[in-house]
Amino acid sequence: MGASAVSVGGLVVTRGGREVLHGLDCGVRTATVTGLLGPSGSGKTTLLRAIVGVQKIRAGVVTVLGHPAGAPDLRHRVGYVTQAPSVYGDLTVRENARYLAAVCGVPPAAADAAVADVGLRERADQLVASLSSGERARASLACALLAGPELLVLDEPTVGLDPVLREDLWGRFHALAAAGTTLIVSSHVMDEAARCDRLLLLRDGRLVADDTPAALRRRTGTDDLEQAFLRLIRVGSREVA
Repeated sequence: MGASAVSVGGLVVTRGGREVLHGLDCGVRTATVTGLLGPSGSGKTTLLRAIVGVQKIRAGVVTVLGHPAGAPDLRHRVGYVTQAPSVYGDLTVRENARYLAAVCGVPPAAADAAVADVGLRERADQLVASLSSGERARASLACALLAGPELLVLDEPTVGLDPVLREDLWGRFHALAAAGTTLIVSSHVMDEAARCDRLLLLRDGRLVADDTPAALRRRTGTDDLEQAFLRLIRVGSREVA
């Protein structure tokens, strides 16, 4: 059992008058890649927002790196890549990365390396506004990697990427974890579950499972993690009934 980087207890979130997270309890271990998976609308982004401290919560406690989520001490320790790219459209990819590098006290060469790591070397001198949505997302990821956060929260970072680049990015995620970074990676694509050290499976704002891929396979009697997810949902539905 590793140390806990994130601890969530009794988390309840209401948005637009509707409860979207229903008393979640879960944790994320240090220096691992934790996958947050579930269908669109299951509450993944809301949970990530609560972890980085930008989501108003109705009840519960979220602790990140020993501090309440959103505490000032966490500002330089937590990186967050949203679904909507957070880079300047009127700057090139390289200029965005080098600007953030200067802010973080990182050498320009590291910015160029981060751009290459996300597969944008050939787009480095192109304005971000002229990139495709997937390329803009990768530019945001490059900037997040630059800051060297202890916790990196990625909201569906591989959407729209080709298989080769997806493979490269997952390799990068695991290299970061091996070096001590904790990563939470959300996705609605179940085939990415096998790439994670541990899984948090959400459906309709409730935690279906918090376990390793291997343990989920054993528990459900199938090697197919998508089928495992479906079997857990069916069991849960019968228990509620």
